[in-house]
Amino acid sequence: MMGKREFAKKYFGKMTFSIALVLVLSGIFAGKNEMPVFGSAALEDALVSNSASFSTDVIYQIVTDRFLDGDLSNNPDGSIFDTGNLRKYHGGDWSGIMDKLNDGYFTDLGVTALWISSPAENITTMDPSNNTASYHGYWARDFFRTNSSFGSMGEFREFVQTAHDKGIKVVIDFVPNHTSTAEYGTTVFPEDGRLYRDGTLISGFTTDTGNIFNHESWTDFSTYENGIYHSMYGLADLNHMNGTVDAYMKEAIDLWLDLGVDGIRVDAVKHMAEGWQKNWLSDIYEKNPVFVFGEWFTGSTSKDGQMESFSNNSGMSLLDFRFANGVRNAFSGAGTMTDLNGVIEDTEIDFEEVNDQVTFIDSHDMSRFMTLTGNDQRDVENAYVILLTSRGVPTVYYGSEQYATGSADPDNRADMPSFSVNTTAYQVISKLAPLRKTNPALAYGTTRERWTNDDVYIYEREFAGSVVLTAVNRNQNMGYNITGLLTDLPAGTYTDVLEGILGGESITVSSGGVAPFTLGPGESMVWQYTRSSVNTPDIGNVDPMMGKAGNTVTITGRGFGTAAGQVYFGTAAGRVQSWSDSRITVTVPEVTAGLYDIQVKTALNAASNTYAGFEVLTGSQTAVRFIVNNAATSYGTNIYLVGNVYELGSWSTDKAIGPFFNNTPTIGTYPTWFYDVSVPAGTTMEYKFIKVDGSGSAVWESGNNHTVTTPTGGTATVTVDWQN
Repeated sequence: MMGKREFAKKYFGKMTFSIALVLVLSGIFAGKNEMPVFGSAALEDALVSNSASFSTDVIYQIVTDRFLDGDLSNNPDGSIFDTGNLRKYHGGDWSGIMDKLNDGYFTDLGVTALWISSPAENITTMDPSNNTASYHGYWARDFFRTNSSFGSMGEFREFVQTAHDKGIKVVIDFVPNHTSTAEYGTTVFPEDGRLYRDGTLISGFTTDTGNIFNHESWTDFSTYENGIYHSMYGLADLNHMNGTVDAYMKEAIDLWLDLGVDGIRVDAVKHMAEGWQKNWLSDIYEKNPVFVFGEWFTGSTSKDGQMESFSNNSGMSLLDFRFANGVRNAFSGAGTMTDLNGVIEDTEIDFEEVNDQVTFIDSHDMSRFMTLTGNDQRDVENAYVILLTSRGVPTVYYGSEQYATGSADPDNRADMPSFSVNTTAYQVISKLAPLRKTNPALAYGTTRERWTNDDVYIYEREFAGSVVLTAVNRNQNMGYNITGLLTDLPAGTYTDVLEGILGGESITVSSGGVAPFTLGPGESMVWQYTRSSVNTPDIGNVDPMMGKAGNTVTITGRGFGTAAGQVYFGTAAGRVQSWSDSRITVTVPEVTAGLYDIQVKTALNAASNTYAGFEVLTGSQTAVRFIVNNAATSYGTNIYLVGNVYELGSWSTDKAIGPFFNNTPTIGTYPTWFYDVSVPAGTTMEYKFIKVDGSGSAVWESGNNHTVTTPTGGTATVTVDWQN
């Protein structure tokens, strides 16, 4: 629990400590911008110990090598180090990040989570196919050792502890899809994609007698299947259905989580089988209920059925590229504010957990927002207003608060340009980021469009009586008179949370309407009301949304009270582990596997809203590859799998697993079909295959049910013939 001095500094910025402390202790706040009285219970959902939910957090993404060189002694030797070459190491390390933790740069900015480059040991040679070093952390060789250029294992522990002492969580990039580059024409790679375990060689790519890697050559990205089992740009593609690889990745992530890591960003989830990933995530959640989000790249704002299905069914959230592209289009001229609102409304429908998607406006895989908009600082500032007041978990890309520029890799990964705390972008973030801790409308709220045209976007977030109203005008040459604006803000006068730094002014609300005001050229304004007490329980989030009986689940929201009540999964009560007004931890009860509504009942028997869709698994999971031979089909007909356990659809054709793949030579090609599935471990299951045509009609194979007993650990492959 942070002390009063640290709390006052964190939430009241430049205000003197004595004044801020009086406000914290008395709970007296001027005007209608009401702030709640914070007891220990009311802050529980916002604490650093809440690693399951990032709803109240703002993440700051750091390319570790490019941030700050705090320890010259760990800089690599030889050709891979050159501060004048953006394709080589520049010296940034965990020591440098700790320096900025200790001088208050992150605290004053208001960010409460740091996402750093993969901490695992990477190759120490140049990649001859692109003349680049592994400064970015994506070419691992040993997941059980640290990248020595970033620091030692002891320094990593110190970094995590330093962050936690400042009330800041730590997210690591984790890259289970591949090792380093191993195939590019006749090029000879010094590392050969080798994978080590704490210094012991497991295999190289060209000497792979143990089937540690997939060997399907480069992906052409033509199909989902092709992207999973082929390599990306020659990177040695790991075979996750190999028991050694499966155990390796489970034990490797356990090592980092045991060091205190709070969240995981999983690289390239689009390029690994969902069945294996779900089995891997289930293993994580049994021991560490942390926040996990993956990278599924898309350059569009359009619906992507496979992407949304992955987010809704895999057990992890995603980086929200649709949101990012919507904001980028709106400010680059490729789209409008009306289009952006359409993206917000569509994704509310497509993502079952839209508030858990991780939002951003630029990243290491995209051009800098500053460059995208022609070096327009006001566009950057206004975009951050939208990012920080919209649904999802917002992420600031390092240096954007300093107006960093750069188009494609590696220019978008240049050195941190400055650590000024006086830029307007820094000030915008520092005023809005802390609001996510204090006003639950930003953490958990619904979004309602209130006033929109091509240039203006005015929207409102509301949760449990708390409200945030945001107005942004992208047009720097034209102002708009805003009339007829409706709001759920209570009657009164509200000052701009941004304190006018982007031209904001106060508004007056009466009878659910806002008095006419002018939104000037390029201006942004934010007004907020935080309800000081909530008498009826209101669930804002449940994390993770998947687990077996006995797992720990975190429920966040408002109005739970300080005395423990009950949490129901359907009609079954879970065992309450901890209870506060804004956060509950509970054990998943022994119930039949399936989807459950969660409801909280307080000690006074007040019932909350129901939170739908929590997935209870049959038990611990394992990954099994199902292969069926000789399953001939007509064009447009695919093979699916059904069985007698929940994970196989409980014999329901509507919940069948698939469609199966049939175009990977080393595994199976038509009329052989295959699919990797997460199923209960140590379980005897019955199953059959079905053919489903384009109209959804299903034809079952004949004969007796197939049976398989799954392993208690590791992975398995089962192969049968289609039964005519």
